[in-house]
Amino acid sequence: MAHTKSSKKRVVLGERNRLRNQAIKSRVKTFVKKVLVAVEAKNVEEAKSTLSLAFKELDKSVTKGVLKKNTASRYKSRLSLKVKALG
Repeated sequence: MAHTKSSKKRVVLGERNRLRNQAIKSRVKTFVKKVLVAVEAKNVEEAKSTLSLAFKELDKSVTKGVLKKNTASRYKSRLSLKVKALG
């Protein structure tokens, strides 16, 4: 267990950051899933509209430091390929 004041503070900060990161990742996954569900249903309009929302969430997660830039870029690339394949 933490002994010094600074190490106790780091434990508190780490837990707070973990919860924040977990919430952001969950939100990203939700938006990505919405796009994939729309693609599975072959709903072009819904897929395109949810794609832009998913892009926004991915970019936001990068600025918050939760995801790396290349990871978000990879997600965006794969999602856009699936939406473009619809037509």
